[in-house]
Amino acid sequence: MDRSKSNASNNLSASSNRNEESTTKSFAAALRLLTRRDRSETELRQKLEQLGFSLSAIESAIEKCREYNYLDDSRYAAERARILMRTGRGVGRKILLDLRRRGINQAIAHQALETAESELSSTELLRDQLKRRFSNFDYASADNRERRRVIGFFQRRGFPLEQIFTILKEDSK
Repeated sequence: MDRSKSNASNNLSASSNRNEESTTKSFAAALRLLTRRDRSETELRQKLEQLGFSLSAIESAIEKCREYNYLDDSRYAAERARILMRTGRGVGRKILLDLRRRGINQAIAHQALETAESELSSTELLRDQLKRRFSNFDYASADNRERRRVIGFFQRRGFPLEQIFTILKEDSK
């Protein structure tokens, strides 16, 4: 009888050690992933699931990352929005879609977009992209095919059509 109590105690202790080990390994994996690049909580969770960690180990690792301020969706969203705008890869709707696809809460995504738009002017970004990407483009003398190509380029990046036409017509004068 003493032996069965001892075995049960050992099994419980071994199970506890395995859980601690799994949690430690999942946290180490989370740190490696966050070292390479900043991620949203959803992205990190998905990546840890792909690596085969248990849900409890993943939750524990994510909680630890939040405690140490290694994981912050608001910070991530704001920086992602700034980068997309600064590089001309997105404005407005395009940024919101990108952030939502990465698992960012809608309220946080809107706040990040507002912050980025207050720091960078989409009009100036459009002008800059036009000069860099289409330096020889003249709206007045371009044929319809060329106009559609340039307008489509800016629309895919989220610029409003009205703003695109305004800038294109101003620059062709």
